[in-house]
Amino acid sequence: MLIKLKIFRFEPNKDEKPYYQTYEVEADPMDRLLDCLNRIRWEQDPTLSYRWSCGHGICGSDGMRINGICSLPCQKLARDFKEEVLVEPFPVFKVIKDLIVDLDPFFEKYNSIKPYLITKTPPPDQERSQSVEEQHLLEKAIRCILCACCTAACPVNQNPETASYVGPAALVRSFRYLFDSRDEGSEERMALLDHKDGAWGCRTLWKCTEVCPKEIPVTEEIGQIKRRIYEAKHPKE
Repeated sequence: MLIKLKIFRFEPNKDEKPYYQTYEVEADPMDRLLDCLNRIRWEQDPTLSYRWSCGHGICGSDGMRINGICSLPCQKLARDFKEEVLVEPFPVFKVIKDLIVDLDPFFEKYNSIKPYLITKTPPPDQERSQSVEEQHLLEKAIRCILCACCTAACPVNQNPETASYVGPAALVRSFRYLFDSRDEGSEERMALLDHKDGAWGCRTLWKCTEVCPKEIPVTEEIGQIKRRIYEAKHPKE
């Protein structure tokens, strides 16, 4: 099959403004959109720039906007596109070149929530164990591959007036530790999230959940964080 891709192009230190370039590629229906991009780069235009690594939806490095939806091209099949495919970089982030964006702000927000286990008691002789039920509570959040699809799709992050919002990806990782039975930093974590740019910045618009390539119930988990913070501040008598 012949697939046509209309791709955003922009090199800030060279181009006055962004433009779009259209390419045609012969593809097998089961080829991924990433395969098509690779074919363009390898066979037609070596200047086309984008990130990718594993190519199997594990590393999360190839995030971009495809037909207006933030997603991973390694998870999209050529057969699912009957018309011209519009390929653009993530919104929210500054474009470095073509489909590559600067993710430093994303990881700065991620690191701000202390994405690691906090313990205060002496370590046990063996590992810090937890029950199957306790681990099951974290399973969905642990799927996160930090692809930034949720943050790029979030209308709150897209709004310049609320762009300081920590974002759904950071909150999913906060959930992962806040509800971890082995973690001993709940008060510290909730203090980091209890403000308008933290958990309360979420407007419950569900865009993050809609685009998550790992099908994490992002909005629900953020809601549980809000409940946890509220209940800690308003304990039942």
